[in-house]
Amino acid sequence: MKKFVLLFMGGLAAYAGHAQWDGDHHREPFIVKTFPRDGVKELQAETSGGNISVYGSATGDAKVEVYVQSNNNNGWNDGITKEEIQKRLDEQYDLEVGMEGGKLVAAAHQKHNFDNNWRRGLSISFRVYVPEAVNSRVRTSGGNIELKALMGSEDFHTSGGNLDVAQLSGTIVGRTSGGNVTITDSHDDIDLQTSGGNMDAVRCEGKIRLETSGGNVGLRNVKGTIRVGTSGGQVEGGQITGELQAHTSGGNIDFEDVAASLTASTSGGNIHVNFLSTKSVDLENSSGDISLQLPQGQGMDLRISGERVHSTTMNNFRGNVDEHHIDGSLNGGGIPIRVDGNGGEVHLSFK
Repeated sequence: MKKFVLLFMGGLAAYAGHAQWDGDHHREPFIVKTFPRDGVKELQAETSGGNISVYGSATGDAKVEVYVQSNNNNGWNDGITKEEIQKRLDEQYDLEVGMEGGKLVAAAHQKHNFDNNWRRGLSISFRVYVPEAVNSRVRTSGGNIELKALMGSEDFHTSGGNLDVAQLSGTIVGRTSGGNVTITDSHDDIDLQTSGGNMDAVRCEGKIRLETSGGNVGLRNVKGTIRVGTSGGQVEGGQITGELQAHTSGGNIDFEDVAASLTASTSGGNIHVNFLSTKSVDLENSSGDISLQLPQGQGMDLRISGERVHSTTMNNFRGNVDEHHIDGSLNGGGIPIRVDGNGGEVHLSFK
């Protein structure tokens, strides 16, 4: 079994906040190592203060690029030489780039006896190229994570950075404590969470779960079994197919071109939904208004209530209608439509 390890003894500076990695695409890496692609089945990438990018490729060797900069400046041309960086690496950091069986490891860790002088600390970031069919485990405590074109089990966490992932398939689990989350062109099993940022999913399909404690959630051209929630932000989107649950504690909910079953609620905002088709609707609001457009000519069972309920003409309706309720069957009944407007107004239309 071949094993190549590049080891620098030292520790990574305790560096709170986002890593400063602007311009890495225009900067020469400090270290570059390549490995035969056929031997790489897994990836483990870890750093304490930098960013991590992982790109899947259908051809070419696996490669790890290591980028190092001082915490006290914006790059090596701001007064720190490569020799000084190397000296700090040797003294303060454990940096490993190598193979352990079928696992490619790129890891930077703080040495236990590091004096925690952040001005002499370094930010160490990785850009990794691997075969597409690779399982990955990616961790950084302060930087951003970017993953693209991977097929497998992808598990990635950051304590303070953004998550930007695209063209992933398989089991996708991502967490950030404070950053934004963007996922595009991905499918299968998606589970993403952030404690404070915004979330966007575009052209995704499968089992999708997006949760944020304080940000907004956006959905565009998504399909599958979808669960989204935020404690304080807006939930909005369009071109949604399948089964959707959406909840917010304080924001608005706004969906266009929905061809899905929908369960949605908000405690403080308005709800607006335009349906192309649906198998069921369950909407609830504590104080705002609800505006609902349903497909014309469908058989529905309507159970709608609010402070005031307004509707366009309903042909072939049987039931009871007053200023606070619509309760009955439309076109012989069928699709369950429940709307509870509580203290707000409900506006119902058909197209």
